[in-house]
Amino acid sequence: MEKATFAAGCFWGVEAAFRQVPGVIATTVGFMGGTLPNPSYRDVCTDRTGHAEVVQLDFDPNKVSYEALLDTFWKIHDPTQLNRQGPDVGTQYRSVIFYHSPAQEAAARASKKRLEQSGAYSRPIVTQIAPAAEFWRAEDYHQQYLEKRGLASCHLP
Repeated sequence: MEKATFAAGCFWGVEAAFRQVPGVIATTVGFMGGTLPNPSYRDVCTDRTGHAEVVQLDFDPNKVSYEALLDTFWKIHDPTQLNRQGPDVGTQYRSVIFYHSPAQEAAARASKKRLEQSGAYSRPIVTQIAPAAEFWRAEDYHQQYLEKRGLASCHLP
């Protein structure tokens, strides 16, 4: 198993999308990239902790490549939106690829460069690529939030 961590807006929709990818074994929503130890959802929503809402994946690299996960990441959000996705606004909704190894960093940078060169977007891609930091698990009621409520998605592609 390997880990991957992505921030692409509200973690409920991001988690739901990644749970559909064959080879993703487990998903956990939480927070990464901030300064407050063990933040709560309420803390992060103040937009003062520096954390992003993230989904951390356990995946089987024999069944799904990291590059395929990156493709999913780019498809499920608008990487040109700075500190927002759809109606959600704040730094906690920023677009970030948190890498766990030099190979993931290289793949993320190459993937972003390909997307930039593709001309798919008229605005600059603002997605950050940063080393994975401490992961703080969100409260239980956030885990598989949409699935628990019988919803397929709340995410805006």
